[in-house]
Amino acid sequence: MGRKPLEGMRVAALVADGVEQKELTEPKEALEQAGAKVDLVSPERDHIQGMHHLKPGDRFTVDVPLDQARPEDYDALLIPGGAYSPDKLRMDERALDFVASMDKAGRPIAAICHGPWVLVSAGLVQDRTLTSYRAMKDDVTNAGGNWVDQAVVVDRNWVSSREPRDIPDFVHAVISRCHRYLEESGRMAA
Repeated sequence: MGRKPLEGMRVAALVADGVEQKELTEPKEALEQAGAKVDLVSPERDHIQGMHHLKPGDRFTVDVPLDQARPEDYDALLIPGGAYSPDKLRMDERALDFVASMDKAGRPIAAICHGPWVLVSAGLVQDRTLTSYRAMKDDVTNAGGNWVDQAVVVDRNWVSSREPRDIPDFVHAVISRCHRYLEESGRMAA
């Protein structure tokens, strides 16, 4: 059996209570099927509550509490949406520092729906092109970013997407960008 495209890659899924469940579980599953190990990193210590829009979904076990997570231990970052989780994360300095460290290192960052709120609050969107849930257009443009209405936008190390219906395109672009990162960093097997 051949090597999986993301074998050996570690991905941090940065989440808090109220994460849009589908925007966490579907990308996480696709990344894992491609060979990556995905850890749920959260300011919550034990569990987070998933949501199906406004209705509670499943609870998920936190793998690494945010105060114990080290950006250098991860190759990529996933920021799922939902209105609640990114709103909590963007008010947490530890989360903003974690995201800024990942971006400074040039690691892939994938954000969907309201996930880019965290990028805005971390002060990272100036002169970047991205998409998000349409209600965030003003947040992105007021922070100096170029917001576009597309299913997926890839800008250097970032992959962004609008909403759950874009997940298939989002997942494809995220896996492609992560694979390219492994190639560029010399971590792909010959």
